[in-house]
Amino acid sequence: MNASEFDLWMRAELDTVERALQRWVPLDTPAGLGEAMRYGVLDGGKRLRPLLVLAACEAANGDRHAALRAAVAVELIHAYSLIHDDMPCMDNDVLRRGKPTVHVKFGEAQAMLAGDAMQALAFEVLTPAGSEPEGIGAPLQARLCGLLARAAGHEGMAGGQAIDLASVGLPLTEQQLRDMHRRKTGALLQASVLMGAACGELPAKAWDALSQFGAALGLAFQVVDDILDVTQASETLGKTAGKDEHLNKPTYVSVLGLDGARKQAQTLRERAQSALAAGSLRHTARLSWLADLVVDRTS
Repeated sequence: MNASEFDLWMRAELDTVERALQRWVPLDTPAGLGEAMRYGVLDGGKRLRPLLVLAACEAANGDRHAALRAAVAVELIHAYSLIHDDMPCMDNDVLRRGKPTVHVKFGEAQAMLAGDAMQALAFEVLTPAGSEPEGIGAPLQARLCGLLARAAGHEGMAGGQAIDLASVGLPLTEQQLRDMHRRKTGALLQASVLMGAACGELPAKAWDALSQFGAALGLAFQVVDDILDVTQASETLGKTAGKDEHLNKPTYVSVLGLDGARKQAQTLRERAQSALAAGSLRHTARLSWLADLVVDRTS
């Protein structure tokens, strides 16, 4: 696969995911809640997590319909977490994906409810009624829900955010920082890979390889995020640059230095690519390209 082929695949999949989100995130809701939900998830974002789900499904020769639902579900969890993270009680940010954050646009209460509703909607999408044409068998529903719940909950994203808030102004070791971001950022990215893989049938060796790939990629994403926070402007990032330093939060740049963080990103890229190769799966080129995209991105 060359760069042009990857770009064509990515554009097509991004369009597919966007149309699915438009279909499954409702507008007809009480008191305008759907408007806030759609504002928070549509027309913006890299959609990396859905792309990982779909690429991993292809590597596992899995069920495409199930994978698309998993892709939408994981993006809903990601988008809800951003809505809540941006609120005054958390990171207190006013810019996300190049536009005002949801609480700035709709108020704090509506933003909180929009996030709550999107979290629930993610699991609704994963458990469609039996009459729907893209139904998912009960065992796969349960497996996908379990993977997503564990990645989003106290052991994963929510727990990592709790550590992040408790660590403001405190010095962290590299190991402590890694543990925080393995939960806060890495768990959902790893789960994206595994949810795609779960849509197919894989031997244990291949499953473990994709799990290791997702873990390395998840940490690499956060390292690069920390680098971009101090090297790019807000206009490029679509969110407030330099916010972590302003809030005195520990980051890979503050712990390792800028050069050290860049070396760590390259190390994690190599670890991810090695894990992918160790799985001996045939159709992993798109996962490999996504790993490079994570490390080489500029926003």
